[in-house]
Amino acid sequence: MAGSMTGRKLSNRYLIGERVGIGGMAEVYQGQDDVLGRTVAVKVMLPQYAEDATFVARFKQEAAAAANLQSPYIVNVYDWGQDADTSFIVMEFVRGSDLKTAIQQRGPINQRKVAEIGSQVCQALSVAHGLDIIHRDIKPQNIMIQPDGNVKVMDFGIARAKNSVKSKTSAVLGTAHYISPEQAQGKDLSPASDIYSLGVVLYEAATGQLPFDGPDAVSVALKQVQEAPVPPREINPAIDANFEAIILKAMSKNPNERFATARDMRHALNDFLAGRPVKIAGFSGALTEAISDPIPNIEPIAPLQTDRTAVMQTQTGTGGGTGSVYQRNYIDESDQTKGSKKGVAIAIGVIAALAVIAALAFVLLGRGCSFGGDIEVPDVTGKSLDDARALIEEQDLAVGAIEYVYSDSVKEGLVVSQTPAAKTKQQKGTKINLSISQGIEQVTVPDLKDMTADEARNALKQAGLKYEAGAAEHSDTVKKDHVVRQSPEAGQKVPKDSTVTYYLSAGEDTTAVPNVVGEGEGSAQSILTNAGFTVTVDYQSSSDVAEGLVISQSPAANEKAKSGSSVNIVVSTGVRYYNVSAYVNNSSAGEVSPGSSSVQQGGSITFFITAYDGYQIAEVTDSNGNSYGATDSVAISNVQNDVSLSVVFEAKPEPQPSSSASSAG
Repeated sequence: MAGSMTGRKLSNRYLIGERVGIGGMAEVYQGQDDVLGRTVAVKVMLPQYAEDATFVARFKQEAAAAANLQSPYIVNVYDWGQDADTSFIVMEFVRGSDLKTAIQQRGPINQRKVAEIGSQVCQALSVAHGLDIIHRDIKPQNIMIQPDGNVKVMDFGIARAKNSVKSKTSAVLGTAHYISPEQAQGKDLSPASDIYSLGVVLYEAATGQLPFDGPDAVSVALKQVQEAPVPPREINPAIDANFEAIILKAMSKNPNERFATARDMRHALNDFLAGRPVKIAGFSGALTEAISDPIPNIEPIAPLQTDRTAVMQTQTGTGGGTGSVYQRNYIDESDQTKGSKKGVAIAIGVIAALAVIAALAFVLLGRGCSFGGDIEVPDVTGKSLDDARALIEEQDLAVGAIEYVYSDSVKEGLVVSQTPAAKTKQQKGTKINLSISQGIEQVTVPDLKDMTADEARNALKQAGLKYEAGAAEHSDTVKKDHVVRQSPEAGQKVPKDSTVTYYLSAGEDTTAVPNVVGEGEGSAQSILTNAGFTVTVDYQSSSDVAEGLVISQSPAANEKAKSGSSVNIVVSTGVRYYNVSAYVNNSSAGEVSPGSSSVQQGGSITFFITAYDGYQIAEVTDSNGNSYGATDSVAISNVQNDVSLSVVFEAKPEPQPSSSASSAG
């Protein structure tokens, strides 16, 4: 579905295509980099924030923070710029879906897959933490699952370098369901804060449930500080005790009790995946010291900034020290007898806390105080946007952010999900955020022709498609073990995750030529024809091979030949003899004597010619029309029929008297 930027070209380089997502601060479009000729994602700040210098600075900060992070598990940032009043970031275009969508669609994910995802996110965090950058908003919506199963961590829009001197460094922009206790309290953050958030993500992915939930962001933030999570195995008994221990250690309330680094957490996850013993200090099986210890109460909260930050300031005691991390959540009997001044102080503290909670609700929810409202949110899932808007506004509520998402189960144009959820109680004017279906995501089938199997599979993975191999097929034009054809064909549009079948070439269609030497002529022709060949026949006499049997063949037996090509066989005619005869025109003038009266086929015969006195040989010819002149012997070779020789004799001329004898007479 197109957005307001579709069709524009930013910085005379980035052509904006369809919108693929929208968040609280920016829209994301698929784009084309005309200079490098590649598909990119272009994140464009929403117009309502363009004139706010704070938001523009934060937007630019995202590009600067992420551009320095080089990891296969972090979305690459290519460029940042401004075009007129439009601020934008150019990023790697990642195919796939976010982890939150996967959890919503499938429920609990196999724990090994969750551990693999966690290990890859830890690697990404190790890179960021190594550069003193804390993400501060690790959540499943910011973890993209690619078609090959690997992850990409994105959205460093609220990341902040630890040594940043930017104002409001205590501000926290994280999402209530995933922020750490210290993040909720507005304390200084450390890499351990990202580790806590990742622990929450793994908890949700493995169980299908959030560890802390409530009717609004305020109540969830309070639970992050005050309550222990239900052990994951009580929700999903299939979870391994060691994996549960990793999750719960990451979610320790005290940052010092979590993994010291993201690298340490990754090692623990990799040990679990490899079946090695998982050694976690302070943990035994599914139990954690962080949960068995008293859980801290939320501390008094100072007034907040109104820029969508959730800040719960650290309480400072009268002695100048930080408030106790582990306050008891009960009252001693002896305390009840103390002076009324303490009771008044407690009452004032409670009133102040309630006032600040209201302010926190306004900031986190962006819609005024909705903590304990009396309007029931209607269920608009499956409704069109117009119908959903009408139902929402009928209840004196308002439509908030609208996000367009792909869905395999909800028809295009209908509501996929809503926040806050249906049937929850909200205040008048509360904004209901909607996700609208774009239908099933369609992708273009790539051309696999002439690719190897590995190349074809990688191309299909990158396109968001599945694959399977069909039976190999013979081809005269495509090399063996390269793709000869595919189904569906290249260029077709198909739903994402569809299966494409590729067929590899088995090379030319050749067959071993059967051995037919010694077979009868008819049998030999049948054998060769049944094997897919055509047959030509020659005949030859043979004194060694009986008549009618094959003497030889070409190509020879067991040689490879293309199906349909010709095989020549030579068939024996056996042994044949031909008659030999001779004729003379005048038997009194001479005679002809053949060497024998018969000759074997293919053999030779010699004739001897004798002229009597007074005669000479005039002409010699054979029955095949050959002439031999006046010769006294004739040899005829390769006899293939009856042969005869005809000889013409003539009288010798009389001698002429000499001239000297005439003169003497």
